[in-house]
Amino acid sequence: MEPPRPPSALLAPPPELSPTEQEVLDEYERLAENMKKLASMLDHLASAPTSEILDGLRELERKTSLVFTLLKASVYSIVLQQEIDWGGGGGQQQQQ
Repeated sequence: MEPPRPPSALLAPPPELSPTEQEVLDEYERLAENMKKLASMLDHLASAPTSEILDGLRELERKTSLVFTLLKASVYSIVLQQEIDWGGGGGQQQQQ
């Protein structure tokens, strides 16, 4: 009697993959690796003390607020400069 063969020996070898199929498989592999990294980060965050998370969020909020303020100032500066260049007078009304 012949010893049983492993299940993989019963299957035919996979056919050659086209370059597109190989690229798709490579992307899935990268996606799986990124998902593992994300799961690891989420586990780390879930195990961190709540006060540490809140401190991090407060710092992020301050930085976001600063960036938003700088963005508003930049947009205002650009609009004001355009009005000056176009002779708009910066929104001043003419007296009648």
